Amino acid sequence: MSTIEQAKPLNLLEKKLNYTFENKKILKKALIHSSYSNELKHKVKLICNERLEFLGDSVLSIIVSDYIYKSYTQFDEGILTRVRANVVCEASLYEFATELDLGSFLYLGHGELISEGRKRPSILADAFEAVLAAIYLDGGIDQAREFLLPIIKQSIEKAATGTNEDYKSMLQRIVQQTPEENLEYVLVKEEGPPHDRHFTFNVMLNSNLMGTGKGRSKRDAEQAAAREALILIGAIDEKA
Repeated sequence: MSTIEQAKPLNLLEKKLNYTFENKKILKKALIHSSYSNELKHKVKLICNERLEFLGDSVLSIIVSDYIYKSYTQFDEGILTRVRANVVCEASLYEFATELDLGSFLYLGHGELISEGRKRPSILADAFEAVLAAIYLDGGIDQAREFLLPIIKQSIEKAATGTNEDYKSMLQRIVQQTPEENLEYVLVKEEGPPHDRHFTFNVMLNSNLMGTGKGRSKRDAEQAAAREALILIGAIDEKA
């Protein structure tokens, strides 16, 4: 049985993508790994998904950047960059491709097939970008966005929340956008025996109370106060 026969039919992938291609050939090209094209008897240059993967990387970046820029207006450039990096990394793209069962649609050379190339993270991540580029070329940026956002929104939210775990750092970055603002943490209560101390801190912005936090260490109490302040100004959701 040839390698091409081992790949699932493209119409099944179109159903998973929720997109029907006008140009079926471009979808097929997005799924051809270089190991497969290298084994063709009449080797034709560029008959693999590498150029599409190159384009897909940029399409992915602009869609993600546009979405987080508009959705997280409280984030500065540094946080936006970290959120995007978490979403467009190989590990994330591998997860997206796995959810689509993309590996079963790939055309791989014999060597990659026997070494479980259909499960290789780098191959699947590249293929996901190539498929995104194929949708972009076939249907335009709106179709690419319509395909991509439902898949990546949860990862974006997770990445955004992850950057907020250090609530003090996030609050400080937001406050620093207005240089004249003064942020201060004030210890208001310390109680309990030495082996079981509890602290209460207020976080003050220009003498205005922004949040109060409690914890078994001063750091935990300050973090809790910063979190309350971030909720107050709408920077994070209360469930974050």
